[in-house]
Amino acid sequence: QVQLVESGGGLVQPGGSLRVSCVASGSIFKAYVMGWYRQAPGKQRELVAHISSGGTTNYAVSVKGRFTISRDNAKNTVYLQMNSLKPEDTAVYYCNAGYYSGGVYQAYDYWGQGTQVTVSS
Repeated sequence: QVQLVESGGGLVQPGGSLRVSCVASGSIFKAYVMGWYRQAPGKQRELVAHISSGGTTNYAVSVKGRFTISRDNAKNTVYLQMNSLKPEDTAVYYCNAGYYSGGVYQAYDYWGQGTQVTVSS
């Protein structure tokens, strides 16, 4: 069982930056692959980025080159640094604990409450 708490969302202008964080508790954090999802109004939740316990990362095409996922296993924390933000990045951002199956990220049903990111002038 894993409990996840996100923080760091807010309102930012287009072209700006924001970092969201997720603290995990209740289990062995370093055992999990960690992912960030987002869900915009009226859209399905989409996987934005994920990171293995050893630090290997993977990104959705829409955010590659602008977002960076990282983790600090000593602090049970995963981060998503978001640069060059666009209005279409507006969404609720959720962290997730998962695993790899056949090289594909699979989500466990462990979710935080989400943090709102709004990109607007």
